[in-house]
Amino acid sequence: MTVKPLGDRVVIKNVEAEETTKSGLILTSAAKEKPQMAEVLAVGPGGNVDGKEIVMQVEVGQKVIYSKYAGTEVKIDGEELIIVRQSDILAIVE
Repeated sequence: MTVKPLGDRVVIKNVEAEETTKSGLILTSAAKEKPQMAEVLAVGPGGNVDGKEIVMQVEVGQKVIYSKYAGTEVKIDGEELIIVRQSDILAIVE
């Protein structure tokens, strides 16, 4: 099944959280922070959204950093995806 976002929405998938700290300590699942970095899987067309012209600035395959509590989490074909507005994306990681 494919997901095609509408308007200024973007479908992202979290990048796996670090299992160890820089000093080599292994983290339990309870100690891990929810990652805020994700990969873009699909991008909406943009256009006129809520009376404003929106130009999409992200592309499929890019890694992005998004707001901590942004978006709607959905599970499709066993994968956990997040649908966010482009304005919830803070930066593109190069």
